[in-house]
Amino acid sequence: MNNRKIGVLASGFGSNLQAIMDAIAQKGLPIEIAVVICDKGDAYALERAKNAGISHVAIVRKECLDKNDFENKIDTVLRAADVELVVLAGFMRILSSGFVSKWKHKNINIHPALLPAFTGLDAQGQALEYGVKVAGCTVHFVDEGMDTGPIILQKAVPVLDDDTHDTLAGRILVQEHLALPEAIELWASDKIEVHGRKVYITK
Repeated sequence: MNNRKIGVLASGFGSNLQAIMDAIAQKGLPIEIAVVICDKGDAYALERAKNAGISHVAIVRKECLDKNDFENKIDTVLRAADVELVVLAGFMRILSSGFVSKWKHKNINIHPALLPAFTGLDAQGQALEYGVKVAGCTVHFVDEGMDTGPIILQKAVPVLDDDTHDTLAGRILVQEHLALPEAIELWASDKIEVHGRKVYITK
């Protein structure tokens, strides 16, 4: 059976990328990370990809003519690598509706909150400020809104009375490292069906 090809977009340290690489290796999943794309030339995610022998490229926004040029370059690299699924793993840019429509139901994101609560930046801080007792992470398909696409899966963690931003973020990150590879594995096994806003996991 041929490996299913994914492309990973990241902006920083790349811990979720590492979690995906580890899951593929440990489980022997029929999945290949065909390319890693970063929007920052110094992103450590590029180093992780290099060390793993994975094709990688930096496409820096400020070096592009405009957002359309930036996204077209990303799209070109993804298609040249025969990518079937785009995975946003700490990619800190909002993609345009034009890009999203090209990759409808073929583009997933990990967000450190139990959506639809606490969209956007610093979801962990928002959760602490609001005083919720449960937080977590969500893997969802990307649509034209901000963290509003159909939800694939979620994992919850308790919010403790003495939590700081860092302790809560760390506890959520552990679950992110489980959730994102799990969602990719479900996709590669053709176990995900999308009907409107609802995602069904088939057996």
